[in-house]
Amino acid sequence: MSPLIRRLLITLAVIAALIVLFWWIGRPKPIAVVVREIDRGKVESSIANTRAGTIEACQRTKLSTIMGGRIEVLAVKEGDRVKKGQLLMKLWNDDQQAQSTLAMAQVATARQRVNEACAQAANAEREAERQAALREKGFVSTSREESARTEAQAKRAGCEATRADVAQFQAKVNATRVEQGRTILYAPFDGTIAKIVGEIGEYSTPSPPGVQTPPAIDLIDDSCLYVKAPMDEVDAPKIITGQPVRISLDALPKQSFPGKVRRVAPYVSAIEKQARTVDIEATFDNPEAPGRLLVGYSADIEVILAVRDNVVRVPTSALLEGARVLVARADDKLEERKIKTGLANWEFTEVLEGLNAGERVVTSLERVGVKAGAAFVVEATNSR
Repeated sequence: MSPLIRRLLITLAVIAALIVLFWWIGRPKPIAVVVREIDRGKVESSIANTRAGTIEACQRTKLSTIMGGRIEVLAVKEGDRVKKGQLLMKLWNDDQQAQSTLAMAQVATARQRVNEACAQAANAEREAERQAALREKGFVSTSREESARTEAQAKRAGCEATRADVAQFQAKVNATRVEQGRTILYAPFDGTIAKIVGEIGEYSTPSPPGVQTPPAIDLIDDSCLYVKAPMDEVDAPKIITGQPVRISLDALPKQSFPGKVRRVAPYVSAIEKQARTVDIEATFDNPEAPGRLLVGYSADIEVILAVRDNVVRVPTSALLEGARVLVARADDKLEERKIKTGLANWEFTEVLEGLNAGERVVTSLERVGVKAGAAFVVEATNSR
């Protein structure tokens, strides 16, 4: 081989080596991606409340006396457990008690008059009968008999009048008792005293129409609790009584409790500057499971619309617009694939066609350069 050809071949080899070196240096670097392996499992379709819900008591009443007055008796304190019919509070009502005592005395006096008047009437009626018998025998005149009969009728009328007086004074007694009832509060059901407004000696004022004033006593029946939460009006038609739900509480993080929808409000709430919502109520399947709950705790309701078990599922975070995914192939290239989806939630989406269990999909779609055809390296693999 001539020296010229040898030098030419060496030059070509050097050029080829430089080209390979430059290609190697300038080649695109693989993109680090996070992938998730496709598996089989459960997928649920669910909807959740738009704003935080609240733990409510099945029975809660804010009590105030019908009329105002000075608090004379405060028989309970905040936190006390009370029974139905138990005295809670009493305002000063000595004047009404005096009126009641007077009315009862009048009733007693009227009853004595009844006994006297009715005894006289009975005696007059017997005398009238005796005069009638004597007239038939001719011993007395007709006018004498009529006079005796008239007197008997008058005595009987007097007897009935005194009985009417008894009824009148008894009605007065009842009226004074009603007036006293306006100053006394009794527990309408078993429960716990949540709050008391006022102290002994202070003046308690009832709420006049159209004016909101704090109630004297807030009574809660915490033996029966439920969750009330607002749902978007768009989701409301999907919710029916009896549907299963999951209830979560801010006070008990990382826990959820099964329950059921007990009521769907028949109207839409329109709150200023916020979306229109429909309130729903849900109860716990096992009220003892969460432990002791306080009325007013914030809570969330997730209504489960449908469930699919043992289906192929893809992480919802791996979905691109138009039901597309990026599949991590064995040759370290990303492949875009169109799939057919079914039920979906924020975590998983059911795959009807296009993916098989065991394949891997990219979940870090927000990273720069993640697209079909790109080379990749797996940064982390999550599997469930």
